Amino acid sequence: MTQHWSAPGAAGPVHSTVPVPGSKSITNRVLVLAALADEPSTVHAPLRSRDTVLMASALSSLGVLFADREDGGWDVTPGLLRGPADVDCGLAGTVMRFLPPAAALAEGEIRFDGDPQARTRPMGAVLDALRGLGAEVDGDALPFTMRGTGSVPGGEVTIDASGSSQFVSGLLLSGARYDKGVTVRHAGKPVPSLPHIDMTVQTLRAAGVRVDTGTADVWHVEPGVIGARTWHVEPDLSNATVFLAAAAVTGGEVTVPGWPAVTTQPGDAVRGILERMGCEVALSDAGLTVRGPEKLAGLDVDLRDESELTPTVAALAALAEGRTVIRGVAHIRGHETDRIAALVNEINALGGNATETEDGLVIDPAPLRGGLWKAYADHRMATAGAIIGLVVPGVEVDDIGSTTKTIPDFPGMWDAMLTGAR
Repeated sequence: MTQHWSAPGAAGPVHSTVPVPGSKSITNRVLVLAALADEPSTVHAPLRSRDTVLMASALSSLGVLFADREDGGWDVTPGLLRGPADVDCGLAGTVMRFLPPAAALAEGEIRFDGDPQARTRPMGAVLDALRGLGAEVDGDALPFTMRGTGSVPGGEVTIDASGSSQFVSGLLLSGARYDKGVTVRHAGKPVPSLPHIDMTVQTLRAAGVRVDTGTADVWHVEPGVIGARTWHVEPDLSNATVFLAAAAVTGGEVTVPGWPAVTTQPGDAVRGILERMGCEVALSDAGLTVRGPEKLAGLDVDLRDESELTPTVAALAALAEGRTVIRGVAHIRGHETDRIAALVNEINALGGNATETEDGLVIDPAPLRGGLWKAYADHRMATAGAIIGLVVPGVEVDDIGSTTKTIPDFPGMWDAMLTGAR
């Protein structure tokens, strides 16, 4: 159900400390590994949002046990994976691409479906690869059905992962449980969002899985045990960028506590991006602090590896002086919506000057006015509208409820930030 929202304006420079929930990307990787581990695992500080709850529910339907902890985490006990089961992927790329390789290890029939928009998202690379590794799959996109025998032969497979790094990550996460492990070779244009594959490899190695990444565009996971462990999930840095953007556009100061000094999360790249746009950025024991300038500067930036930041950067660019060129993000046309077309449409609907390119968009300065900002059921489109609404009166986001995909209560967090709650 959509939720119309009047984006609140900032009365002045925003000054706040904003703790953010755990990383969706890390949480859903950890949940898959915990479900396939040899013993029970504990997950501390996971994100509990629509995408991660969908993952937990899907794994539960296959026989994995989840017990809530008082600290908000989960105790995860692996079970004998089996169907029949119906998996709701919602609009979560991590569920629709990470779970089928794990479900291929189950016995019985597993049916996958999701939101109407999810049925248009690319899935062929993963499903064709699973067939090549010995799994039985009917269909090439949502909805599709898997019929498992309790094991997967595994082996080597070549895919085109230029549409999403999730195609590679999904296969790697379950590969250790395949009889021969898995070797994934990429053939095609460069893989986008490579830091997300690095995140997958790091998470696998933390669970004791042996992964060889010595050859470019080839990843090999040896067969073996996935070890149980206690996981601690980092704050979601991509979600955090939205709150840091509030400091950038209002000339204020926002601190996000717990920002890791070393991370594989692509959202960490926002530090350099904001500095190039004129912000002061400081990382300390207190967290990451951003101080906004009197006026933001435009920039030319390649976001191939950090494409999830595109809506936030585009919102900043629409309020900046000078041209901004965003490159390397052609693949985001296949995300929750065609994000390039959506950003251009919505910026221009508010009086802006944005144009599409083959692999991104160009944004030139133009005075913005209030009006309806469409989210397209896309959480990052919705938060981009919220950023613009801080300094442009009368912005209305048509579906702020879409933010529950990765932030359980975005409107509440936004209001708390604007009141300076610390």
